Amino acid sequence: MSSVPGVTDNKTLLEKADLALANLTTDGGLLQPAQAQRFMRIMINQSKMMGEATVRPMKSHKELIEKIKFGSRILRAGSEATALSAGDRAKPDLSKTELDAKLFKAEVRLDNEVLEDSIEKGQLKQTIMELMSERIALDMDDVLVNGDTTSGNPFFAQLDGVLKQASTNVVDAGITTTNRSIFKNMLRTLPSEFLRNKPKMRFYTSVDSLIDYTDSFGDRATPLGDTASIQNVAVSYSGIPITDIPVFPENLGAGTNETNMLLVDPKNIHVGIWRQIRIETDKLISEGVIIIVVTMRFDVKFAHEPAVVKAIKVKVG
Repeated sequence: MSSVPGVTDNKTLLEKADLALANLTTDGGLLQPAQAQRFMRIMINQSKMMGEATVRPMKSHKELIEKIKFGSRILRAGSEATALSAGDRAKPDLSKTELDAKLFKAEVRLDNEVLEDSIEKGQLKQTIMELMSERIALDMDDVLVNGDTTSGNPFFAQLDGVLKQASTNVVDAGITTTNRSIFKNMLRTLPSEFLRNKPKMRFYTSVDSLIDYTDSFGDRATPLGDTASIQNVAVSYSGIPITDIPVFPENLGAGTNETNMLLVDPKNIHVGIWRQIRIETDKLISEGVIIIVVTMRFDVKFAHEPAVVKAIKVKVG
């Protein structure tokens, strides 16, 4: 018999937790397909960016995104019963982008109070899935946005995020706070062929950047100014919604008071998550703690990066 106070109770509690978690995983900790889909669904629902992006469950840790587009006019003047000449025939631009899912791990520790309450209610699996997926969603957003393979932080150095990848079309805001001129210049910078369906596009920016822009409406002696200053209204420019992403940086630039913006069709952002999500458990009997380790792989790529505009040197605060 152990002489350590509370060990017997903790051991019983953790044994119950083991039984409750026994059917969560198979094959050395892999989530069952239905569990993996639910885990990914919760993550997507908790994420602003992934909720609008194209999320692809990957069959392996590498997957190709096939791109087929026509970069120029394909219609020609026609003549009855006459085929187009060889020079007038159009060929699509064919290219591929590779998703290369990188390895990430998370460790969660649940103490006996959480375990006991969840076991009694028969909700231990649900509690674990929700707690982990909610936090992992925020962490995924962070690296999907701010990842940089040159970073000194191993977490961010795993992959290049969307801000690093957006490099073809760049607008310099000149260290000014968010205003209509920045949005206008971003629209003018984006090639016209990608502006055919503006309502499907998004301006993405930081929380304080959107606050600055919304607050500027309050200075206007108009119904819009009154509404913007007292209500949480959706904001847009030229028919394109402006969305704040909590993980967008606000400490860039020499004064550490700058952020970036993106103009993009969210479906152009492809997030690949390898379907083999692994959950392994261990326990500390004397402490009444169960340890849960999640192992997963994911990556992010633009399907077509030239269809993206990034604004830099946007002042916040």
